[in-house]
Amino acid sequence: MRLLHTSDWHLGQSLHNFERNYEHQCFLDWLLDTIVAEQADALLIAGDVFDNANPSSASQRQLYRFLQQARARAPRLDLIVIAGNHDSPGRLEAPGPLLEAHGTQVIGNVPRGADGRIDVERLVLPLTGKSGAVEAWCLAIPFLRPGDVPRPEAAPAPDSGQPAAPPAADGAAASPAAADPYLAGIALLYQQAFAVAQARRQPGQAIVAMGHCHMVDGQMSNDSERRIVIGGTEMLPAGIFAPSIAYAALGHLHLAQSVGKQERIRYCGSPIPLSFAEVGYRHQILRIDIENGADAEVSSIPVPRAVELMRVPAKPAPLEQVLEELAALPADSELAPDAHPFLEVRVLLDAPQPGMRARVEAALEGKPVRLAKIETSTPSRAPSLDDAQLTLDQLGKLQPDDIFKRLYRQRFGNEAPAEQLSAFAELMLPGA
Repeated sequence: MRLLHTSDWHLGQSLHNFERNYEHQCFLDWLLDTIVAEQADALLIAGDVFDNANPSSASQRQLYRFLQQARARAPRLDLIVIAGNHDSPGRLEAPGPLLEAHGTQVIGNVPRGADGRIDVERLVLPLTGKSGAVEAWCLAIPFLRPGDVPRPEAAPAPDSGQPAAPPAADGAAASPAAADPYLAGIALLYQQAFAVAQARRQPGQAIVAMGHCHMVDGQMSNDSERRIVIGGTEMLPAGIFAPSIAYAALGHLHLAQSVGKQERIRYCGSPIPLSFAEVGYRHQILRIDIENGADAEVSSIPVPRAVELMRVPAKPAPLEQVLEELAALPADSELAPDAHPFLEVRVLLDAPQPGMRARVEAALEGKPVRLAKIETSTPSRAPSLDDAQLTLDQLGKLQPDDIFKRLYRQRFGNEAPAEQLSAFAELMLPGA
């Protein structure tokens, strides 16, 4: 059978106050065409469908229109969505009964029975092939918060033939999960769901997993990913996925990557660059072909970039050089306004530059670009107040102008000019 794996759409996201609806719609239209062209049996969406817990009506319409069109164009497609840390589990699940009637299953919250116990059975979903027969079982585990996971000491794992705390398949010890109740609870829930899938599995059927989490050694984008930090730990060992799981479809990290050098455990990454830190990412979805219920062949399908993100200059430079490069940008473009590139201007400062933004905007007048960000940096930084390791007595003797001088040296690498010191002194006058 053939699966397509995608995640981290972040519908409704804005880039420095610019809406991204056009880019997201281009991706969704492309994804619909790709589902049909690839003759996919299932689409796995591994969390962070929306950028925040209270998505706009426009971004919700984008999602539901896509789901409706996917069902219309690929009637046999199985579609599974799990919640990520950016999503509201309840909001994502709310239209669940209607979506199920159209072939989409959504797992936002960890389901519980009337007695409050986790209903693990509902986390294991069937995936059907072109014949309509079940060809795989999917462990659909949403982003887990501390209240979502079982307590290992109170809820022993089912008899699955697996150890209570499975070792990491990549050779790394699973000690973080053993030492931290939250991580141990996550490992136990995956193990319980795996046991259910094993019990249901028939000869020739595969087991796949979905999760939204941060795995050990996963590379993240600090500009656009929200860190998952609970109790000082956040990273899970690859060993939570049993060796007989054919493929693990992960979400959360925006850079496409494998985990623990195992091609069967993968982040597909975000479909569009969600910050300028992701300009160089190869955005993609993943195609997974599973044969004989076990062997998974993984290949990437590049996602076309509808809107370019530009950095001018390539490396930070003094303002006058930057203005020359901006003035040299082409003045004409055949692109529609929604497709004009987003621009980050990178300026190297050795002193404050009053009116810098106005000069940058003037240089861009008539250019078919959208100024999203002016990033400033300095050639070198003097030791900060923290680096100086001042004693409390020394800190108590510092005057406001001393702190200003130190911060100026830290920021620009040289001494504050007299006019700056004079302006600061004026601000500090009583009643100023």
